[in-house]
Amino acid sequence: MPILARMQDNIARFFDGDIWYSFKQSKITVVAAIVTVVMILAAFFAPLLSLQNPFDPASLDLMDAFNPPVWGEDGSWRFPIGTDDQGRDLYSAILYGSRLSLLIGFASVIFAMALGVTLGLIAGYMGGAVDTVIMRIADVQISFPGILIALLIDGVARALLPGGRHDELVVYVLILAIGLSQWVNFARTVRGSTMVERNKEYVQAARVIGVSRPRIMVRHILRNVMGPVLVIATITLAVAILSEATLSFLGVGVPPTQPSLGTLIRIGQDFLFSGEWWIVIFPGAMLAILVLAVNLLGDWLRDVFDPKLR
Repeated sequence: MPILARMQDNIARFFDGDIWYSFKQSKITVVAAIVTVVMILAAFFAPLLSLQNPFDPASLDLMDAFNPPVWGEDGSWRFPIGTDDQGRDLYSAILYGSRLSLLIGFASVIFAMALGVTLGLIAGYMGGAVDTVIMRIADVQISFPGILIALLIDGVARALLPGGRHDELVVYVLILAIGLSQWVNFARTVRGSTMVERNKEYVQAARVIGVSRPRIMVRHILRNVMGPVLVIATITLAVAILSEATLSFLGVGVPPTQPSLGTLIRIGQDFLFSGEWWIVIFPGAMLAILVLAVNLLGDWLRDVFDPKLR
């Protein structure tokens, strides 16, 4: 009961707090949150909402290829927004593609956040040579565009993995590649906040009573630097989804048999000028709306957690 009462108290204080008030006052943020939640739920429940499984070759028929949307000539309610070159229902393919893009996006952000926060805490708290080494590595990496880092890591994985193993592990390779290309922003932000927090009285008191360094970093400092991390994580999610789409569009991401939004766009652009515009327009619109909604949420979080912008 004490735990339940504490949870209820925390929820009540949240809805009475400044963050919830700021959220309600921003109509754009409310719309962005609704759009984001709807897209995530639609992707999560794709097997229930889709009309077919686009990953199952047995459910596809090449005779259904290039069917236009229902409002076009020869359109059918079987395929509300048309089909692609393999006869896949585009509506179902977008649901499954969004699911894969969001999975890679969330997983790569979690990986980048875990790596960046850990290195940032160590660099900011330890200082000296440890700080210098970690930050110089970060400085070198940040001088290259993130997509080039991801391409390099994907290329190394292709060279090291034998035969067709790359296609089997492509999701994990993409998560690793995108995560390693995005950890720097987390590390630099956490390092700066940690350097401020380590000189405060509560940290000095913890040192005096003999609390270990790892415990101070995790139990005391980490909770006080998580605000900016949440902002960066939200913005990085949009970047990660775009990075996955870019890699797949360039042909080094998810294969056509497991279509993500980027793969669907790459397939569709081959037929854009031959009249089958829907194959690229609808996945492209889905990607643009999703990234825009996540970015708007990130902008709102930045305004909330950055006192200078209040």
